[in-house]
Amino acid sequence: MPSAWVLTNVAIIVVSILWGLMFFYIISPLTKTTKKQHFEEIISLLINFVIFIWVGKILLNLAVFVKDPLAILAYPSNSHAFYVAAFLLLLNVGYKAKRKKIDTIPILASFVPVFLGASFAYEFIEITWNESNLAWGHLILLTVLIFIYIFVHEKVSARVAVGGFFVGWSLGQLLLTFFLPFTTLFGYMMARWFLIAIFIMSFTLLNYHNRKKVS
Repeated sequence: MPSAWVLTNVAIIVVSILWGLMFFYIISPLTKTTKKQHFEEIISLLINFVIFIWVGKILLNLAVFVKDPLAILAYPSNSHAFYVAAFLLLLNVGYKAKRKKIDTIPILASFVPVFLGASFAYEFIEITWNESNLAWGHLILLTVLIFIYIFVHEKVSARVAVGGFFVGWSLGQLLLTFFLPFTTLFGYMMARWFLIAIFIMSFTLLNYHNRKKVS
């Protein structure tokens, strides 16, 4: 049944995110107080992202929503809703950074191990439980990134950690698109233009840090 599949997929994502949060809590060198603050901010970002996915789903099926709001529940979230949610989350982070004068870079740096741990757990479950052979490419990429992160995360700045990681992840995902029929993130198909956009933004962030450091 489609509803059972949706519930199973949601459960896998929830378990994966919990694993990612645990990975962050274990590996982070931050103090307990700072770690707790970042933990709460990351959970807030994740909750906002889920809400934004629903907003994206409504916007993409606006005619259906106007006629029958409850019918939108039957529409599964797709990659387009994911893109809308990612854009809205970017605006949300930008708003916090400018209007509330919050330095979001350290929060995003703490989000990196959450993202790594959660993505690894999701792909691992896909292989062991759902027997997905397509997940092997993603799992290998994430394994490499996790090892790199473990060895360098205490030696680089928060801005480099964020920019460098997403440069590596987006570039790796782009390479996988040439070897796999499609590439995904938590079950959502990732288009090349979206991965290229992440690469450009991450590279810009990394380059900005280097130029600022030199000047």
